[in-house]
Amino acid sequence: MIAGNVLGRIRQAALERMGGSPGSHGWDHVERVWNLCRRIGTEEGANLEILEAAAYLHDVGRAEEFSSGGVICHAALGARLARKILEKEGLPEDWIGAVVHCVEAHRFRGSGPRPQSLEAKVLFDADKLDSIGAVGIGRAFLFAGEVGARLHNSEADLANARPYGQEDTAYREFRVKLVHVRDRMLTATGWRIAEGRHRFMVAFFRRLGAEVAGLK
Repeated sequence: MIAGNVLGRIRQAALERMGGSPGSHGWDHVERVWNLCRRIGTEEGANLEILEAAAYLHDVGRAEEFSSGGVICHAALGARLARKILEKEGLPEDWIGAVVHCVEAHRFRGSGPRPQSLEAKVLFDADKLDSIGAVGIGRAFLFAGEVGARLHNSEADLANARPYGQEDTAYREFRVKLVHVRDRMLTATGWRIAEGRHRFMVAFFRRLGAEVAGLK
């Protein structure tokens, strides 16, 4: 157990570090991920102290990734920044290492570290869940606005679409990434939540395409 005020200071350090983050990946995203971590972590039997600290810190490198146009990996940078914040608190190395692993692995795709601990798997699921469903749709359009993308593009346009440009629409995000999120869940609780969010999201983008084509 760690003192309650330590988590409070970790939260404050993360909040201050994220001042330059875009709205689609800002502090409200962190708070939603924290809420999901508490829910999933409780059901799965995870260490909630490690999980809460990791949730607060998981996107502390996000502003640099956004400003670099995606060149900088926010998870790798965030892990280094998280370690510095935690070391200032004088926390045990095994505790620091557990939190840092969660932060470093939360973006897991084809490369980079895979979530190994239960806490890392819960954070991964919580972070991905916030990218789908009603919230995920809202975030996808918000991000598209941040990078200056247009409202919609068709399936034919996607082959020429590139990240952080005019064709980086919410629909591109859906087709390239979000439609696959449900099947990447690492916990049973995460998959159960993802199933409902996935169905809602698929129905929304189907309707959007029909409206754009003048069919609805």
